[in-house]
Amino acid sequence: MEESYVNLNHHGLGPSGTKAIAIALVSNTSVVTLELADNCIMEEGTLSLVQMLQENYYLQDLNISNNDLGLKGASTISEFLQRNTSSLLNLQLSGNNFKDESAELFCQAFSANYRIKTLDLSHNEFSDKGGEHLGQMLALNIGLQSLDLSWNQFHTQGAVALCNGLRANVTLQKLDLSMNGFGNEGATALGEVLRLNNSLVHIDVSSNDISNEGVLKISKGLEFNESLKVLKLFLNPVSMDGATLLILSIKRNPKSKMEEIDISNVLVSEQFVKILDGVCAIHPQLDVTYKAVQGFSAKKELLLRTNPMKLIQSYADQHQITVIDFFKSLNPNGRMMMSVGDFWKAMIQQDKVPMNPYQVRELIKKLAEKTGMVNFRCWCLGGTLRIMKPGGIKNCGLCYGSIKTAKFSPDAFNASLA
Repeated sequence: MEESYVNLNHHGLGPSGTKAIAIALVSNTSVVTLELADNCIMEEGTLSLVQMLQENYYLQDLNISNNDLGLKGASTISEFLQRNTSSLLNLQLSGNNFKDESAELFCQAFSANYRIKTLDLSHNEFSDKGGEHLGQMLALNIGLQSLDLSWNQFHTQGAVALCNGLRANVTLQKLDLSMNGFGNEGATALGEVLRLNNSLVHIDVSSNDISNEGVLKISKGLEFNESLKVLKLFLNPVSMDGATLLILSIKRNPKSKMEEIDISNVLVSEQFVKILDGVCAIHPQLDVTYKAVQGFSAKKELLLRTNPMKLIQSYADQHQITVIDFFKSLNPNGRMMMSVGDFWKAMIQQDKVPMNPYQVRELIKKLAEKTGMVNFRCWCLGGTLRIMKPGGIKNCGLCYGSIKTAKFSPDAFNASLA
């Protein structure tokens, strides 16, 4: 009880055990995260936890997934959340047999609650009616930043209702709707959300029966979107034509922030790869995951994806220079940082270590910072450190410079790296 993280998942606590834990936590100031998934806590246990949370102002993360709480549990939780008196920030309620009646209760709760930032309602039994309630909740809520509604039973009507709510929402950043049944009509509604919404950063609509027709509508929205960074469309019946629509929509949007598109079940052609390279020249931060390239042999595919770090290290070893020296030679002013765009152009144009756009993108993912700059020091920090005997000289095997003359005890050295 003195640790910040307590994991009691799968311990068969039942209502009595849960009550004992709750009583012990009433005045506890150490526990921040409490995991109680799969414990059959039932309505009585839920009530004990809610009573504890009214007194405890230190607990921030609570996982009571897979406890079959049902409508009574939803009612107890809803009444508590409407009071906005808890320090709770993250709440996991996955797999609790919640149906549409529970969605109505959660609509009431989260229309008023502004404290919860992360909510997991995945693996429940919400259908289209539940989608309508949750859509109303999204339109009114001003606190949620992350919402997981995956593995429910939303279809066209529920999807459209959820998207209507999203159009008015200004705080939600991450939304998981995977493993539902949006279809192309739901995708059309989502495309309209993307055109208007500037808060969503991450959307997962994997396995939602969205075809090229739906992807076209999503692409139309992406042409205007200025916030989305991650779009997951895995396991949808999308062909290479749909994939091409997606990346061209990013090309048409100079303000796009897109970093990751997951279409990893789609087989693409060399022509698609060439188009993608052109898009990445404008948006070098973009990474598109696809299944494979049609007509590529396994050997050619392997060559395409050869680790760029190893190629640069090999070049540096052959020419008896440091990797940092190689990177600095790309920058006209010899500095340790470059913009992502300038780094992309320099790596494509240089002929010392020939690389394809895929490999350059991998380099950027390793070296780029959130500021949009590539920091060559990240290579050093991410590389292998050659550590000499305890108390001796600690020499970085990549840059040979930044900590070359420093002497540390082993503990102090590890602390300095951290």
